[in-house]
Amino acid sequence: MSEDLCYLDACEAIGLFRKGEISPVEILRAQTDRIESSGAAINAFTARHFERALQEARQAEGAYRRGEARPLEGINTAIKDETFIKGEITTNGSRLMRDNCADVTDPVPERLLAAGAVFSGRTATPEFSVAAFTWSDLWGVTRNPWNRAITPGGSSGGSAAAVAAGFCTIANGTDMGGSVRIPASQCGLVGLKASYGRVPEIPPYNVDPYVHHSVLTRSVRDTLLLYNLIAGPHPVDLMSQLPKEVVAPEPLDLRGIRIGLSLDLGFYPLESDVRANTLEFADMLRRLGAEVDTVALDWDERCIRTAQIHQGAQMGHMLRQKFDHPEYRDQLTSYARHYFALSEQATPEEILWAHGYAQQMWESLERAFRDCDFLLCPTVCTTNVPADFDYSRDQVSVDGQAVDPVKGWFMTYPFNTLSRCPVLSMPSGIAANGVPTGVQLVGRPYADSAVLRAALAVERAGQPFIRSDNRPALPGDQWGGRKDHGKDRGQDHEKNRERVEA
Repeated sequence: MSEDLCYLDACEAIGLFRKGEISPVEILRAQTDRIESSGAAINAFTARHFERALQEARQAEGAYRRGEARPLEGINTAIKDETFIKGEITTNGSRLMRDNCADVTDPVPERLLAAGAVFSGRTATPEFSVAAFTWSDLWGVTRNPWNRAITPGGSSGGSAAAVAAGFCTIANGTDMGGSVRIPASQCGLVGLKASYGRVPEIPPYNVDPYVHHSVLTRSVRDTLLLYNLIAGPHPVDLMSQLPKEVVAPEPLDLRGIRIGLSLDLGFYPLESDVRANTLEFADMLRRLGAEVDTVALDWDERCIRTAQIHQGAQMGHMLRQKFDHPEYRDQLTSYARHYFALSEQATPEEILWAHGYAQQMWESLERAFRDCDFLLCPTVCTTNVPADFDYSRDQVSVDGQAVDPVKGWFMTYPFNTLSRCPVLSMPSGIAANGVPTGVQLVGRPYADSAVLRAALAVERAGQPFIRSDNRPALPGDQWGGRKDHGKDRGQDHEKNRERVEA
């Protein structure tokens, strides 16, 4: 079935390409047909390049016939509409940048394309990639393929929605506070935030330790494959000059591995379904031989303030410098203007305080790492945030408790603060509303290989999360997938907000 071709992961597709059993053109056509029939319901793309991608896929077929295929030859890849590709329009979700043409290529897409990836389209992002949901005044609302009333997360929500919906095989993403891991969790995918400096980024974002470039995939083995291709020093990025790490695709033996479980990181509330799925994931690790014990971190809401101060000082000031002018303000989204306010609060005294609290956070985590090899925690606290959520007007509650609507519903950004710790989000189950949940596996500083190989062990011991009997049901599907939460409730915005506040 064509839907099955749409959901092959990169590793399986490459193996079949090499055997001549399927071709890159076949997969590209199947995924393009799926976009034609179902893409409007998700709104994951800002631009599509089918004719060019088809030409590249045909060239990939020839490369396989000649035995000249590169590592990603023919793999259908979408690129986030924040990421520069020379000569391509890059809007970053903003009306102010609708005609912005890049004159350089970011290191990650440069390496993906050099490895043979087929570039088929641009994926949606919130304006300037500064939100944990994905909508913009320029491109509209991007919806979660598992439940179209709900956000796919952000800011790499278009990439995650496209991969989860079977519109492409892999996609890139960026992560300043969880922008890869949040949508990975919301869409049933794998998302890695590597240790700062492992994966190169373009200036000036490379000098911000909160900022990370990565990929979104449907399997850990794909993430490992891509990590080996995109990581390593790049001449444009001084911060990426660590020696290149190549991770062997061998699962870590989890017997005797010590894992510290924190359900709340010290202060987050959790929905009952997120809690239950996290505990079941911990039990699965125990069945694989790991020793999983609860650990206590003495973090509190100051984690939120620390991240807000840093992001105001970095991204907030960048945005104010470019766009804080009367002729621009009315063209900006409410959440982009929020960053102007954050920048005003980022005084030298506040920045110094934030550095001090970040050190306290590390001291607490370092004590935990004395007794465990990894930390395990949820990725998001709730899956109930609507697709059109706007924190300038809407509220979020988790398990009946009101939380900060900007950062209080996901548990990712503390590990951007502690940026040298690698973190991988992978699926942990399904929530009551049909949206996937995820867990984060956190490693010691620069232990990227250990995190990837531990996650690979979990994946090989089970079955893929997205599979023929458990994947989003979209309009036009002919197979019996998960359909109970697929109907479009996206227009009932007031009911969505009541569900979040209930």
